[in-house]
This record gives sequence, structure tokens and C-alpha cells, in this order.
Amino acid sequence: MKQYLMRLLRYIGVYHPLQSFYRSCIFYTQRFFLRQRFRAYAGSGFTCNVCGHAYSKFKDDEPSPENAEAINRHKVIAGYGKNIVCPYCMSHARERLVLLVLEAQSGLTGKQVLHLSPERNVYPYLSQRTRVTAADIQPGFYQRTAKNVEQQDATRFTYPDDTFDLIIANHVLEHIPDDTQAMSEIFRVLKPGGSAILQVPYSDEIPATLEQKDINNPKEQSRLFGQKDHVRIYSRGGYISRLQSAGFEVRFISYDELHAWYGYAIQEQEGLFDIRKPFI
Repeated sequence: MKQYLMRLLRYIGVYHPLQSFYRSCIFYTQRFFLRQRFRAYAGSGFTCNVCGHAYSKFKDDEPSPENAEAINRHKVIAGYGKNIVCPYCMSHARERLVLLVLEAQSGLTGKQVLHLSPERNVYPYLSQRTRVTAADIQPGFYQRTAKNVEQQDATRFTYPDDTFDLIIANHVLEHIPDDTQAMSEIFRVLKPGGSAILQVPYSDEIPATLEQKDINNPKEQSRLFGQKDHVRIYSRGGYISRLQSAGFEVRFISYDELHAWYGYAIQEQEGLFDIRKPFI
């Protein structure tokens, strides 16, 4: 019955608008109650680089029971943990990390940027400073996040070679069955000397990436990979190797090296993948 209703709503063209409205209602309701709950913690400690508010602690985000087994067993980094969600604007640690990377870049103004699966607290920063293109394979999901979201499949972009100075796909590649083709496409449309922010959940505990590219079973995906729409858990070395095979230069910046950003409540133990397309 649920699948039939979804197909019907898609057919008449209201599925994505209704879902977007529903998600917005949930977001604003949660934000209201979160602000009330954390009023006692307002003050020094962590500062959100999205809204500027400071709290002695942020909201923790722990995996649901169906996701927890895989996350905990493989010690997956980036996604869940302590001090993840800002109590005032509900920015996520992974958004704050991307903004810190963007703020550290010089000469960003006016650059051509591709933002895949645009994020609520990253897209506005880009739209005010760059010529940003927002895109996703299901653009309807992002109607309330970004303007004019284009429909694009990351494994076969319609953009010409060497189009963008910067590409952001934050926590996207773990969803894509043919991730190596997506990496090759990102490399193709990135200008020589350009950079990419392609953070993913990863593990330092597994010797190789765990994946089932053809899986289509949300319950099993939660059990195996820690989220119902993930198809893999990357090993750190395996992820870097795939990016290098696509042509990228990759430098891993450890969490310890990011100590200057600890005060913004970035994800504990998450390192940064510094990814660039070399000049030819």
C-alpha cells in the first residue's frame, strides 16, 4: 500500500513537494524544542560557524539500533557521535567541517562550484560568494534547500570537461553503487588545479572496503553498512586508493592536525581528505 501511494504521488507530481514540506515541518519543530532544551548550556564551549551561537555542549547524535551494530563493530568515523548537532540552527558536524574548509580557501569568490546533494547550511554560503550549480539525481528532495537544482547522475554528468573549480559531494559516494565511475566523472568535470570536498564515512579498523554494489534491501544495508541507503563502508586506505586511481592527488589530514577547528565541534576523529586534480 505504501509503495502504491508513493508511485501515485510521484505520478501526479506532488510526492517531492509534499515530502519537502513534511521534512521542513519536522525540522522546525525539532529545532524549536532543541533550543528550549539546551538553553541551560548556552555560553562558552563550542561555537557554531553557521549561526555563531555558542554552547558548552552540542546535541549528540547516536545511531539507531538497526544501524548501531555495523557502526560500532567497524568503528565507522564520520556520522555519529558526541556534539554533532548545533542546538540553535541544527547544523551538523559534517556541514561545519565543509564550511571551515571553504572559509580557509582564498580566492573562492566568483568560482564555478558544483554542489551535489546540496546541504541546508552549506549552499547559502556558496550562493553568496560563488557561481554555484546545485544538482542531484532526485532534485525534488532539495526544493527547499537550493534554487534550480539540476537533475544529474554523478556517474554520467552532462557537463563538459574541466567545468568546475570546486566540487562538493559531502557524504554522497557511499550511496552510489558505481562509485569509481562517479569519481572518474568528478575528475573529468573538475578543472586542472581544482579541488573536491568528498568526505565519506570510513573505518580505520577494516583492511579493505566492505561493499555490495547491487544490494537493494534497506534492512540488510542497515545491518551491513550502518544506514539503509548505503552500499559500502570505506576503509580509509581503500577510499584513498580509489580516488588516486581516478587521477586525483590525495592528502589525508588527520583529526589531530585539525586541532584549530576543535572549538567548532567537528566530528571527533574525522580526518579531512584533501583532494585535487593535478595541473596537466
